[in-house]
Amino acid sequence: MGRRLAALTLGLLVILGLVALRVTDPYPVQVARETSFDVFQQLKPRTAPDGLPVRIIDIDETSMAEVGQWPWPRETLARLSERLTELGAAAIAFDILFSEAERGSDADENFAKTLAAGPTILGLAQNGSALPVTTPAKAGLATTGSDPLSAVPELGGAAQPLPILAEAASGLGIASLDRQGAGVARRLPLLWRIDSGAIPTLSVEALRVAMSVPTLVVMGDNVDGRTVDAVRVGDFSIPTGPTGDLRLYYRELPPETYIPATDVLDDDYVALAPLIAGHIVFIGSSASGLNDIRISPLGVPVPGVSIHLQALEQILTQTFLDRADWVSGLELLLLAASCFVIVLAVVVSGPLVGLGVSLAVAAASVSFSWWSFSSPGLLIDPSYPLFAALVSYATMAFLRFTVTDFDRRRIRRAFGYYVEPSVLTQIEADQSLLRLGGNVRELTVMFSDVRNFSALAERTTPEQLVRILNSLFGALGGAIIHHRGTIDKFMGDSVMAFWNAPAEEKEHALLAGRAALAMRNALRDLNRGSDDPIHIGIGIATGPALVGNMGFEKRFDYSCVGDTVNVASRIEGACKPVGYSILATLGMAAETPGLAFLDAGQVELKGMSGREPVKLLVGDETVKANPAFEELATLHAELVSALTRGTLDASLLKRCEALAEKVEPELVQFYAALPSRLADFPADEPDMPSAIRLGDEPVASRGNVPAHQDFR
Repeated sequence: MGRRLAALTLGLLVILGLVALRVTDPYPVQVARETSFDVFQQLKPRTAPDGLPVRIIDIDETSMAEVGQWPWPRETLARLSERLTELGAAAIAFDILFSEAERGSDADENFAKTLAAGPTILGLAQNGSALPVTTPAKAGLATTGSDPLSAVPELGGAAQPLPILAEAASGLGIASLDRQGAGVARRLPLLWRIDSGAIPTLSVEALRVAMSVPTLVVMGDNVDGRTVDAVRVGDFSIPTGPTGDLRLYYRELPPETYIPATDVLDDDYVALAPLIAGHIVFIGSSASGLNDIRISPLGVPVPGVSIHLQALEQILTQTFLDRADWVSGLELLLLAASCFVIVLAVVVSGPLVGLGVSLAVAAASVSFSWWSFSSPGLLIDPSYPLFAALVSYATMAFLRFTVTDFDRRRIRRAFGYYVEPSVLTQIEADQSLLRLGGNVRELTVMFSDVRNFSALAERTTPEQLVRILNSLFGALGGAIIHHRGTIDKFMGDSVMAFWNAPAEEKEHALLAGRAALAMRNALRDLNRGSDDPIHIGIGIATGPALVGNMGFEKRFDYSCVGDTVNVASRIEGACKPVGYSILATLGMAAETPGLAFLDAGQVELKGMSGREPVKLLVGDETVKANPAFEELATLHAELVSALTRGTLDASLLKRCEALAEKVEPELVQFYAALPSRLADFPADEPDMPSAIRLGDEPVASRGNVPAHQDFR
């Protein structure tokens, strides 16, 4: 619970950071947002009906090849204007600057007369100079709100048409496309502020002249009136951003939109009348050499003059893209909610479910943004929610990975030396196997102890004793781990191990029996050639025990306690008087019918009343199938039967000793000790033990012996 709360807290901090980043809106966030809107336009460009009354007279490469390099003489441009007026153009907008006089002639005066004779509009352009704009605006301005013009961009210094030309023209518009003057043309300021008021952009001024509207209406925002909400040109209302910008929505212009300038200059120009009459005509250049090429959101280079035409088409068809002020607030709300859902999913259900939720949130965000763009033309950013979803998921998944990795390292530190690697892998996959506190389950418990350890310690130096014990425990511990046992602890000269915890093992008793036999074989290998061999005793018991993490929060061990543990420890101590190295309880022997066992009588257990029936673990399945063992088992049963009747049959004992040499030489010591152990074979004692209790619950079997709690 504490970890989940900490993870949720971290997730909330990540969400707050993402919200704060979006509120500050740094340049990379803006670029990503605008790029996503560009992609939307590329997927669904603006559609427009055929026959819109707009045209471009294109000073293209072919026209310059025929007429001559730029700049063209004013007489040529005057002829263009004159013929367009004659053909019935509703407005003629020059996307050309006329800021310098033509030398050596009266061409400017003649050009001015031509301009005055038609509905012409000349352009101004930002040039970064400090010279103020002296050309007065042609359009009148009316405003609503307190001061909407204070929000529009300031023109500053500009390249202006010659006064004689400016006075002759019907309108003046700004040819500059945006305040940056470079990059992707996404917005078009409809108004530019000057000291005396404001001048409209070229497309708005062309529409005003074509409609013979004397005044533009600048509508301030309804809240404070200090930002622009819309611009009206006659009956056309143009929604804008706060600074009076029109967000451009592009389409692929049909080829007939462009008319080469040479077609108008040719003698048969009259044939163009159907394409010009009643149209708003822009005169500009698509020639790359004139440096008026921009990149549109569609990802293609376009002439600057075509951008003015695109804006005019949007106005005429009333097709706009809107990003209202409240959209940012909605985005922040959806952002926080979606990120919280992702955080919650990862914390509660894990990284895989969290990944699915993240993908669903991302898909929903993109789908909603696309629907908003496609239907009402509302621009809702899909890029930042995608970024936020990625960051939220990645952060929480990394946290989950870090915690999991920490847990795995902790588990490996705790169990790496005590369990077989495959068991450790199972524990890592299911950490519920390590419940704090523990639970009662069926275990097989083993104790192993070095015989005559005190004498061994007396006759060796401490360094030699450590080396001996390390070699011994390495061999014994390796056998235990190889057979999927859990080493509980090393206690001086003793080893405690158990099976079926923390990982479940169906054949835990069989694994413990095989481990004991392997330990005996490993010890024999260590003793081979030694003048001072080491001997061990092994006690094994199967039954219920309490297993789990025991101790306190800062120091605990994974261990087991209960009567089964006590019995295993005590029968290990009985190995010496019995004269055999591996003793097991009847319960353990009953769980492993495939192994070779012989009855060892009923031994007294230190600290416990009554006697415990035990078995000798002689060998594995191969030994049990050995004819010599089968014969020995028959004779042994007869010998034990005689002992329970109070008789020690010397001939049977000798025959058993003889066969023991062939089956397991260690049995010779067992048979040699039998004459002194007659009390361990009481008469008429039932071979099946009765219940032993751990607390109030029956947990094991032993012959009429009360329960004991010896928490080792």
